[in-house]
Amino acid sequence: MSELLTTEEYKAIAKGLSVPDQAFIDGSFRPAKSGKTFESLNPATGDVIANVAACAAEDVDFAVEKARDAFEDGRWSRLHPGERKEVLIRLAKLIQRNARELAVLESLDSGKTIYDCETVDVPETIHVIKWHAELIDKIYDQVSPASDNHIAMIVREPVGVVGLVLPWNFPLLMLAWKIGPALAAGCSVIVKPAEETSLTALRIAELAMEAGVPAGVLNVVTGTGPEVGEPLGRHMDVDALSFTGSTETGRRFLRYAAESNLKEVTLEMGGKNPAIVLDDAENLDRVAAHIVNGAFWNMGENCSASSRLIVQKGVKDALLDRIYAHAREWPMGDPLDPVNRVGALVSAAHYDKVCSYLDKGQKVLLGGKAKAGFVEPTILDVSDRDAVQVREEIFGPVLSVLTVDSFDEAIALANDTPYGLAASIFTSNVKKAIRGARAVRAGTVTVNSFGEGDISTPFGGFKSSGFGGRDNGIQAHDQYTQVKTIWVDLSDDADEAVD
Repeated sequence: MSELLTTEEYKAIAKGLSVPDQAFIDGSFRPAKSGKTFESLNPATGDVIANVAACAAEDVDFAVEKARDAFEDGRWSRLHPGERKEVLIRLAKLIQRNARELAVLESLDSGKTIYDCETVDVPETIHVIKWHAELIDKIYDQVSPASDNHIAMIVREPVGVVGLVLPWNFPLLMLAWKIGPALAAGCSVIVKPAEETSLTALRIAELAMEAGVPAGVLNVVTGTGPEVGEPLGRHMDVDALSFTGSTETGRRFLRYAAESNLKEVTLEMGGKNPAIVLDDAENLDRVAAHIVNGAFWNMGENCSASSRLIVQKGVKDALLDRIYAHAREWPMGDPLDPVNRVGALVSAAHYDKVCSYLDKGQKVLLGGKAKAGFVEPTILDVSDRDAVQVREEIFGPVLSVLTVDSFDEAIALANDTPYGLAASIFTSNVKKAIRGARAVRAGTVTVNSFGEGDISTPFGGFKSSGFGGRDNGIQAHDQYTQVKTIWVDLSDDADEAVD
């Protein structure tokens, strides 16, 4: 990571940015066929950053047609794996060369702090693209244990044309999570970024062309869910779709697939993630730092955010004292000031939604104030286990504290949710840690830390948090490939062939 700049230097970069505002289809920027646009706003100021192409079904059709042409003629899908690897490595290098501008663009478009964009989002984006590039020529096909008269080959083939529908909370990183394995597999893709945060996806598409990704292989179609997302989900010539976002929208994509061509669908959706702190947890100061990071990182706009603190009563007061201290290390303000750790929520509509949870009668232990798009890190002491702050995904910097008497009660409460994305357990007892990790119904369980694993570990959820596959790890490539059996008969005798 390069050294952080001053606020004035970041603002100077922001003024000099050339902001992409058209869809990227078949290797070039194009306006929507209708000529319509929509405003992309800076959540921290309300200023218009760009008027972005408001695409619709006809633009989706055009992008899918070009993606299909590219896939069928093999310009990417049949390229040698080593050649695809070299192109994606060049893309990672180009992202690195443009890292600072991408970080500023990401911060302006999403309200994320420049601190996070510089230290997490852009470096991780580069790492993810590199990791999947290096994996391309290291995933081997198989030969089954057949007889002397047969060879059975089990091979992976790219699934075809893939729709990639992105969330607004990690625009760059979620783009990398999806295009990394999809392009590595040889697919052609149509990216639908969130309308709130379209700009960095467009810039990455431009860099991909510069790196050597052929025209038609990586397309970005901008617009709303009804105008772009639904036509993509219903398209008869899209072979698979990967979506990250809300559970409600994920259900829609399953319906679209069922009502169209039964395309393969992978969903990574919401979470109401517990952080369990048992009374034998060691180093409460370190535990508190993880809890605060898990709850307030990216303004709580994180599907794996630790939004429920389930703490045994014997350690509750001591832990909360340390949590208050660490929360003071998370100043809120101008996202382009590198001192700040809490920026603006992504949109006025989302700000209003998060604020609605601050006025529901719970005891406020910390924060609880909001103004002009910014919500303070907030901690609530909640006794009612059916309270909306406990049951619903807030997707903001709000931590609900629930008190329990025992390990078993903590596990039961952790599982008392329709979600199952992530969880954390803090304890010095190894047996309790492993028993708890196995008992909690979540796709990722961390012990004595908050996190999601890393690029090498699959990420996805149980229950209403996920469906159909995983992001990250080798397993991410399963979304974008079909497994084919090739059975070769080696026998010379007709009777043997029948046997």
